[in-house]
Amino acid sequence: MEKDKSPNHQLQELEIVITQDPKEEGKTMKVKVREEDKWPFLLRVHVGHFRISLSLCSQALLLKQMKHYYPSSHFLSLLPSFAFTLHWALASVSLLSLSLLYLCRCARHWAAVQAEFSSRLRVNYLFAPSISSMLLLQSFPFSSRELRSPFHRVWFWASIAPVIALDLRIYGQWFTRGKRFNLAAVANPSAHLSVIANFVGAKTAVELGREEVALLLFSVGTAHYLVLFVTLYQRIDGCGIPRTLYPVFFLYVAAPSAASLGWGAISGAFDIASKMFFFLALFLFTSLAVRPNFFRKAMGSFHVSWWAYPFSLTMLALASIEYAEGSTAHVLKLLLCITSILVTTAMVALTAFNMNSLLPNDIILFPNNLTPPLSPSDIIFQRIFNFLRLFQSINRRSGV
Repeated sequence: MEKDKSPNHQLQELEIVITQDPKEEGKTMKVKVREEDKWPFLLRVHVGHFRISLSLCSQALLLKQMKHYYPSSHFLSLLPSFAFTLHWALASVSLLSLSLLYLCRCARHWAAVQAEFSSRLRVNYLFAPSISSMLLLQSFPFSSRELRSPFHRVWFWASIAPVIALDLRIYGQWFTRGKRFNLAAVANPSAHLSVIANFVGAKTAVELGREEVALLLFSVGTAHYLVLFVTLYQRIDGCGIPRTLYPVFFLYVAAPSAASLGWGAISGAFDIASKMFFFLALFLFTSLAVRPNFFRKAMGSFHVSWWAYPFSLTMLALASIEYAEGSTAHVLKLLLCITSILVTTAMVALTAFNMNSLLPNDIILFPNNLTPPLSPSDIIFQRIFNFLRLFQSINRRSGV
């Protein structure tokens, strides 16, 4: 793709092809070359930022589980009584804020949302809002352990409906859309989010008394998890993701951890199948933890993908709590829980100190500083803004 060599190329329209295979013909989307300054705010808020709500919501569930199973723990007694509710409120605010911003992005930059849906990396994060919402529901602090009210049911169905719709779309195109959309072409570690959504949904459905729905979600998630796991292990060309996104490899740990929790809820006990999933998650975590040089490549500068660390660790810690209930692995549970809390706290602090790096230009989705064209709503807002600027300049000239 060549850019215009003339000096007036600051706003030049081009066409790029959104496809996973360069040999295949993909759909085209007109974009514009912009200057090196920051893009509009809503173009920089993408679906990948839901990693933050994933981690905070899972941490809220971890704190609730620790409070339920170990109410007299010395560690928990150091925290004020309202700390759990405060953290749940913080997680809720993060999810609601990101959801509102993403809805605004959909309204103003629909072309960018379409590009995310066509991206083999970003499309999986469309499951993140639903996962976060169901984790918040499980950690709801203003009721008893059972969630059986109509409010909770509406909350659950509003969260699981997008998961089912995305399952039908993504899983269906894996075996019906040819080379461009089959799993071998699009598989990457972030695809674990699609199966995590089913496992988390299964556990939530059990808590609401919907065992058949839970079995359905767990069956779909397990079948596709096995296929995904084998496909990723057989890839000989790597996963083809940028170095800044290497932390998503920790989602290998989150998927079997969520599976162990889901099956434990369905069977009513942390049985052999749940323990097998937990041991697999523990093995994968150890395999990644002993390779720090691999992740050091992604630690050059702060990136929102770092939030994959606390989410995966928290899911593993949640599974360890259930496992420790029927065994003597309390030291392991304690280590994982404390590590998860410390990593999450560190990520909150790093995010607060690196707010300028939290919303960079979305060069992963639109490389070479290419951004989608103005949508009809953009044009309307731009005309209103230009009119207000013109009106303000007239008032200044007239001395009003």
